[in-house]
Amino acid sequence: MTVERISVGIPGLNSMLGGGLIPGRTYLIKGAPGTGKTTLAMHFAMAGVACGENVLYVTLEEPAENLKTDMERLGFNLSSPNLTIIDATPTAERYVLVENFFESFSEGMDKMISAIKDQFRQRYYHRVVLDPITMIKMTTREEIEYRRAFLTFVKTMTRLKTTVLITSELEKTNVEEYLVNGVIELKMFEIQGKLTRGIRITKFRGSGFDGTIRPYEITDRGIVVYHDRFISLP
Repeated sequence: MTVERISVGIPGLNSMLGGGLIPGRTYLIKGAPGTGKTTLAMHFAMAGVACGENVLYVTLEEPAENLKTDMERLGFNLSSPNLTIIDATPTAERYVLVENFFESFSEGMDKMISAIKDQFRQRYYHRVVLDPITMIKMTTREEIEYRRAFLTFVKTMTRLKTTVLITSELEKTNVEEYLVNGVIELKMFEIQGKLTRGIRITKFRGSGFDGTIRPYEITDRGIVVYHDRFISLP
């Protein structure tokens, strides 16, 4: 039986995934600052827009205006009516995602879930991006509380039948990696004095995948993954 796939907007990564992501599931992009997580997330969002899909992009760290400026420099056109960008950063003048539902990002995952559900009552979104989930995790007092809330989040997104991409800067993402359907890791290595970027898939439920560390570059047109090459670590 052929499994339906949706593009992440990066041909080389689609090849590593066997054609793309399986829709209706939640995926994690993890990596250190500067590895290109936001750029990858935007590729995913704009691939949806290119297919006529509605996309909800929630930025929790980078102010929306900065995000738009940086992404437009890479050739992304963020003016499509199919793309909704929500600024939920602590630097925003108002910490509002949906009025009366998400007044401050520091109120945690439960408020985020309520806000997203309310957005879906107004409009169906085929794809959702949370960038980065780190900001919510850092404001949750108890780990067990966060685990419960994150599980509720994944179940809610599944019921909404939307494909979700979340990013994280934390090296240890145990609960997220356990509960999501797929994990893509972005890493940087120093090989013979040269900085090399590598991407690998560590988890992809329901599908085979290429688990080799493949090199990638962040160019003036976004991310390019070289799926036919590999990184040889010393």
